[in-house]
Amino acid sequence: TTCLTIERKEYVPLNDVKEELKEWKKANNKADFITLSGAGEPTLHSRFGELLEFIEEELKMPSVLLSNGSMFYLPEVRQSALPATIVKLSLSAWDNESFRLINRPHPALEFQKIINGYQRFRELYKGILWLEVFLVPDLNTQIQAVKKIAEIASSIAPDNIHLNTAIRPCAETNVRQVPLAEMEKLAEVFSPTAVVISSFQSRLVKNPKIDKNAILNILSRHPCTLAQLATIFNLPAESILEYFKPLLATEEIKAHKSGNETYYVTNYEKMNK
Repeated sequence: TTCLTIERKEYVPLNDVKEELKEWKKANNKADFITLSGAGEPTLHSRFGELLEFIEEELKMPSVLLSNGSMFYLPEVRQSALPATIVKLSLSAWDNESFRLINRPHPALEFQKIINGYQRFRELYKGILWLEVFLVPDLNTQIQAVKKIAEIASSIAPDNIHLNTAIRPCAETNVRQVPLAEMEKLAEVFSPTAVVISSFQSRLVKNPKIDKNAILNILSRHPCTLAQLATIFNLPAESILEYFKPLLATEEIKAHKSGNETYYVTNYEKMNK
């Protein structure tokens, strides 16, 4: 993240989002959930709670809020999150020092205030609460560190705990992924036992439309390999490559090596010029 902010405002007009969702629904599109995530922290949007209410009351669909939890120290944010069917919050540290090292938050944020907010939210929230613990080798994978995180997680009483690690390329190229065997061992430290989710699972879409914008839309959210995009669009990898060639030539996307895999990501600097 290059822009650290805790300013809450209507970054995207709420009515525009509602209209887009109405059009999507009118076109008989299907989905299991509507998820609030985006390329930033969704709870920074001052009216995200109204959008959750709209999804529930007007679209009659379940919703998911994916949040780093940084704003949950604010009572108004906790209140706004209540309509979500599922809320997923991040927890990868155990004190203020580890929070700053691992999460690199806005200077005004305090770890314990956020945790207190999580606990208060759990008291009010009747939906499904998930915690995601992102593990980074040598930063929070030592057994004592994991035990501290697990103790805090227990105080929040989530319905599920998910363990994740760096599978796709990270902003820091020296960040390594935690081996699966180690993840599974550390999962047992948590109560309830955590679920290891650090794998990419594509979902096939019936007759997916593929064009330049569709590819950029996916890569702007998640870096993908050529094989993963081929699975998403239900096409041979060679067909996907034909779309990649002009995007690579114009530098709208770029390649990153991660282990034995090559991931493709959008080149924000080039696209925003």
